[in-house]
Amino acid sequence: MVAGNGLLFPIFGFASCVAFIYMSFGDFILTNHREQRELSFVERNGTQFMVDGRAFYINGWNSYWLMDHSVDEDRKPRVSAVLEAGAKMGLTVCRTWAFNDGGYNALQVSPGRFDERVFRALDHVIAEARHHGIRLLLSLVNNLKAYGGKTQYVNWAWEEGIGLSSLNDSFFFDPSIKRYFKHYVKTLLTRKNTITGIEYRNDPTIFAWELMNEPRCISDPSGDTLQDWIEEMSAFVKTIDKNHLLTVGLEGFYGLKNPKRLAVNPELWASSLGSDFVRNSKVPAIDFASVHIYPDHWFPHLEFEDKLKYVSKWMLSHIEDGHYELNKPVFFTEFGLSNLNKDFQPSQRDRFYKTIFDIIYKSAKRKRAGAGALIWQLFVEGMDEFNDDFGFVPWERESTYRVLTDQSCRLARIQGITQQNNYLKELCLQRQ
Repeated sequence: MVAGNGLLFPIFGFASCVAFIYMSFGDFILTNHREQRELSFVERNGTQFMVDGRAFYINGWNSYWLMDHSVDEDRKPRVSAVLEAGAKMGLTVCRTWAFNDGGYNALQVSPGRFDERVFRALDHVIAEARHHGIRLLLSLVNNLKAYGGKTQYVNWAWEEGIGLSSLNDSFFFDPSIKRYFKHYVKTLLTRKNTITGIEYRNDPTIFAWELMNEPRCISDPSGDTLQDWIEEMSAFVKTIDKNHLLTVGLEGFYGLKNPKRLAVNPELWASSLGSDFVRNSKVPAIDFASVHIYPDHWFPHLEFEDKLKYVSKWMLSHIEDGHYELNKPVFFTEFGLSNLNKDFQPSQRDRFYKTIFDIIYKSAKRKRAGAGALIWQLFVEGMDEFNDDFGFVPWERESTYRVLTDQSCRLARIQGITQQNNYLKELCLQRQ
């Protein structure tokens, strides 16, 4: 009957056309429906980070778990939730792992073999960060065993019968292991995001790459082995990606070849870890220095007030080095106060954070090398099993939330609040 009045064929033709368009471009339509913010690459000018010709001072955070949670659909919403929360707090950079070597939800299953499902999870993290106007500091491997780390690389080489040694530090000098790592780095940096269509090395959502989380080479306290590795790997990264900044991932300890600074170290043990803040950070391909702040781990028996005094000394020493020795930004990429201290009070965290934020703010006001800080670490509700003694949900304690957001607004006023996202504009206008 419908065919008789001539309606069926036009309708059928229209439906076929719609089906063809969807089959051809459906993935594009589904994955590009969200607004993607326009971002510029972060650059460096001497001791300052720069964006669009303006100084860029950073208040941000760590959430190491973003890729891992993006693999599973039931945990995926947590990623968007924490990125949105960070943006609403005026935070601008999140540091997270771009590695998981071997084990559960591994990105690199074995040398040169990758799980596309996990790679798509990292695609999602980067796309979500861009949507919320957050830049990412992506770490490439762990010195620790968590998520594989250098131990997994050594085990792979040993199992294949090509490893020179079962020593964990052979990661830094074994030619086979270095080839493994270079292949991983090249694969990651040239990855084309399945959501945005942008290769990682061309995506300004990525603030910078970090060679390793907290590198140590205890087998060579002279520091020469780690120094050679940093020089080789940093140069290799820059042959692939000249758009992004690069850092080592140091904790900030001074080595045996820097005797004038040894007194700044927590204790004698810190000078024998095979790393050296100044020497490692001076490598030409390294764009900025990184430092961590954990007085609880370094001085477990020290009174809280004395810990605060040490934190100030520690930070000012490194900012001075950045200004006079390195001519590079100094970025405090991890800091935290443990809730396991026998005298712990939540109010202590507020004072600890404010001590760090005040030093960063004063450095920024004076245009010195203190470029920003990333709190360790932020979560959303229902993630207790992933927490440690440093993490917290920021909005569960109003005073802590206020300390973090006040710092965002102070730094925004220095660099020009009009350059920030809408969340930050609204937040800071309320604080005036």
